[in-house]
Amino acid sequence: MTTVEAVILGLVQGLGEFLPISSSAHLVLVPWLFKWEDPGLTFDIALHLGTLIAVAVYFWKDWLRLLSKGFTDTKSTDGRLFWYLVAATIPGAAIGYMLEEYAETTFRNPVLIASMLILLGIILYWADRKSAKKTRMNDISFGTSFLIGLSQALAIIPGVSRSGITMTVGLLLGLTRDAAARFSFLLSAPIIFGAAAVKLPYVISHPTMITGNFILGMIVSCITGIAAIWFLMRYVQTKTFLPFSWYRFILGAIVIFIAFLVRQ
Repeated sequence: MTTVEAVILGLVQGLGEFLPISSSAHLVLVPWLFKWEDPGLTFDIALHLGTLIAVAVYFWKDWLRLLSKGFTDTKSTDGRLFWYLVAATIPGAAIGYMLEEYAETTFRNPVLIASMLILLGIILYWADRKSAKKTRMNDISFGTSFLIGLSQALAIIPGVSRSGITMTVGLLLGLTRDAAARFSFLLSAPIIFGAAAVKLPYVISHPTMITGNFILGMIVSCITGIAAIWFLMRYVQTKTFLPFSWYRFILGAIVIFIAFLVRQ
């Protein structure tokens, strides 16, 4: 892997993890489009560690408050929200673990990824147009949080987008754009942590694989991730998700065109 590739993939991970455009799709499609070699498991861990640090840094005050209230005042709004997030993490994590082999093989088909980009773009657009958008963060119920968490299981397919599907389901269940985005970001922390923790022992047992590009990719994905969260949290206060839907349509169409007409 070259330094340029490490930087580009770090940018892709940081932006795609938190914007509703699918980081896993881009991490498959970018090397496919440019005919790069697979960066491998070690670099994938670096990218996830970067985005984990990003969401931890941006929401550190929220997590301190949630953790404190979650163990000292479970009946408070923050206390309930903490355990809602815990419960919402379980189904997505369990299903993701069971389908991990498919995620590394069958689901990495460019045409399938492109189709998911387009399909979820349509659903996101429809949800943003038709949903009530009345429920705020402090009013989220257990049922709503659990369904949003359950939807994360679909993100095992590249192109669906973890942030995209959780924000879409949040909107469909009546959350405001701001609440859907914030809940999605908070929910991402344990999932990203789990994904990194499962693979981290491999890196620890092979310390020589922690190269300059490993560190560079982690730093770039972290900085880009913080910027993506900062941007979206402000963007959704006044604007719709339509540009992200259009981006998904266009990218999906380009990938299908290349797959069928250029690389026959």
